[in-house]
Amino acid sequence: MTGGGSGTTGTAARILAVLADGGLTVAAAESLTGGQLSAVLTEAPGASRTVRGSVTSYATDVKREVLGVDGDLLARNGAVDAEVARQMARGVRALLDADWGIATTGVAGPDPQDGRPVGTVFVAAAGPGGETSVRELSLDGNRARIRAESVQAVLELLLSELTENVGAKDTEHNRGN
Repeated sequence: MTGGGSGTTGTAARILAVLADGGLTVAAAESLTGGQLSAVLTEAPGASRTVRGSVTSYATDVKREVLGVDGDLLARNGAVDAEVARQMARGVRALLDADWGIATTGVAGPDPQDGRPVGTVFVAAAGPGGETSVRELSLDGNRARIRAESVQAVLELLLSELTENVGAKDTEHNRGN
């Protein structure tokens, strides 16, 4: 499950195929993964038809100012939080005019952050109908492994959401269709 491993790349290729078949797009908001998610998504052929872009919001103020994450929430709970992940996914979806938004936030280590232990990760997927799914992960391993497993987890979450919502489209994001 490395960042460019066949499992992750295969999952990304499946996602892109489902998105393309439905005429849908995706955008990513990344924190702990630092661009790895976007790299995996754009590695697969055909990515230009479905991937709108990404925001690497490593700093808390970028989450607030660019992605629109609630400042009071960030001050109260820190950046490693389920609701922060949810708002990141929704924010990047709106910002980049995508049908789906996905997000990663968490603690890759080596030190705890915001009172959360290393390996605490939240991934989220925000869909066309306004629904947003969030998963909390408790991962083991070194920094590289936690980041790679976070990428795989958010891709699996998105694929699951896509297959449950096949054909779902938000007219606001149809670009005139």
